Amino acid sequence: MLRFLAGRLANGLLVLAVVSLLSFGLFNFIGDPVNNLVGENATLEEKAALRASLGLDQPLPLQYARFVGRALQGEFGMSYRNLEPVSALIASRVPATLELALVAAALALCVGIPMGVYSGIRPRSLGARSLQVASLIGISVPSFVIGIVLILVFSVGLNWLPSFGRGEVTALGPWSTGLLSASGWASLVMPAITLALFQLTLFMRLTRTQMMEVMRAEYIKFARARGLAERSVYFRHALRNTLIPIITVAGLQIGAMIAFSIITETVFQWPGLGLLIIQAITFSDVPVIAAYLLLIALLFVLINTVVDLLYFAVDPRLRSAH
Repeated sequence: MLRFLAGRLANGLLVLAVVSLLSFGLFNFIGDPVNNLVGENATLEEKAALRASLGLDQPLPLQYARFVGRALQGEFGMSYRNLEPVSALIASRVPATLELALVAAALALCVGIPMGVYSGIRPRSLGARSLQVASLIGISVPSFVIGIVLILVFSVGLNWLPSFGRGEVTALGPWSTGLLSASGWASLVMPAITLALFQLTLFMRLTRTQMMEVMRAEYIKFARARGLAERSVYFRHALRNTLIPIITVAGLQIGAMIAFSIITETVFQWPGLGLLIIQAITFSDVPVIAAYLLLIALLFVLINTVVDLLYFAVDPRLRSAH
């Protein structure tokens, strides 16, 4: 186990080093932030002074070395757009994104897996076929269309839910949450459904396919021959042996929901990392972009490590092999 964790740690550090180099090098060429920070009437001397104060007049390798040194201390410089520390700016947006992504992930898993189990157990039933048709719609329709339709129905038409923002937020030390207020939950409903719908249908279809394959296995026939209850056969034997691919996909998709909730946050003006990175790209805010990509790389490294550890918990064959 220790060797396994050490190997995963080494791979993760290599990934972070490559991502930091590529992100910093690539996004230094998406635009000149000095032209965005000063007015059109600024003189060349004023632009040169601002460039020097930001350290942009130094060679690129030196800029990268400074970036890595600050990153190791949790600092990523100053935002060109907001003129405040990038670490503080990202920290203020992380709670909103994590709250949205985790609620959406819980919704997708708690609804999608049971639907997949039912469809896999009774694939020819009317309910299973109806779920299959619904899943095709969930996969095919873009998330921004789903968000706009929800806004038109529940905000504009029925006036039940707010169409933007996060609602009333409660501060718990450095963390902020909307889960302790009614307006926070009301603001979260539509963005969470929008973000979760594609993942829900993905989990349902994956679970259905795995359950249909497992239900044909010999050990399932043997379990039934022993007289075990159908509930025990379905959930103790069949579902448990489908968890490896489900855990793999779930880990990647949860990471994707945190990292790439950009469209959902833009549609609902949700004040999270997705909206922040869109604004940073528009403004050529290089420190924010580079810090965001490095944070996302770290997120996926951590999620993949957790997924690998879950393999050991679920599959005893892996524990015996190590």
